[in-house]
Amino acid sequence: MPTITVRIPEDLKKRMRRIKGVNWSEVIRKAILERVMIEERLRERDWSLVEKAAGEIDKLRMEIQAMYGRCDYDSAETIRCWRDARYGEDSS
Repeated sequence: MPTITVRIPEDLKKRMRRIKGVNWSEVIRKAILERVMIEERLRERDWSLVEKAAGEIDKLRMEIQAMYGRCDYDSAETIRCWRDARYGEDSS
């Protein structure tokens, strides 16, 4: 098994020494594993759900376009307008 080194403050090390019966290596291993699992879940994508959502959005857009006609609304222009108003025109 590979070894890693973890630096901790001296006062924490002293406090750990006072607590008997705790396998600190195992505690750290479990904490690292738990964090790795959290990070992996955050990075995973269920692409079938992404594709399904994109399809539903496209369907909605087509329905709205059929009901009201094409809209030439530019959201980037609106965002830029509000940013300029909030931070000044040099905010780009």
